[in-house]
Amino acid sequence: MSGAADSPEPLPEGPREAASGEAKQPEPSGVDLARVALRAAKEQARARGAAAQQKKQARRGGGLRSGARADGRDPLPLGAAINRLITERGWEAPAAVGGVMGRWPQIVGDDLANHCVPLRYDEDPDERVLTVQCDSTAWATQLRLLAPQLVARLNADLGHGTVRMIKVLGPGGPQRRFGPLRAPGSRGPGDTYG
Repeated sequence: MSGAADSPEPLPEGPREAASGEAKQPEPSGVDLARVALRAAKEQARARGAAAQQKKQARRGGGLRSGARADGRDPLPLGAAINRLITERGWEAPAAVGGVMGRWPQIVGDDLANHCVPLRYDEDPDERVLTVQCDSTAWATQLRLLAPQLVARLNADLGHGTVRMIKVLGPGGPQRRFGPLRAPGSRGPGDTYG
């Protein structure tokens, strides 16, 4: 026993490296990795146990009791309930664009709003296209020329990248109707001459 007390213990790696001027972080050993894994497993088990406890209380009708303080079961004003629903479902961008469709005359001006109407908004992250229909080709051309400024104005109002492009549709003409006597496989009046 006295031999073990008389012999000096070797210095750990950290102080020896610090003394030589090289500061290195020691690599985590197997014991450290095991401690980290055990800690993570304990946290996961604790979370599973808490979830199971809440489920058990909900089945019993326990958990939430009525009282003087506010809880999640209290009624909400209509505006707050709608805002909560929009946030939970991730409908912020479509709702904002719907608001733009309601305020279309204020955004584009009365002249343009009298001749061009927003039809739909494609909320696909790759697309984000606002489709607008005009009542004449002249107004459709005017809107196509104003489209970059209108996209910038909409994105300033709604948030960057909400609308990437405006698709302008001209006036819709009447649909071609074929008579009651039609040859099977014909393509209409275009196939008369071969």
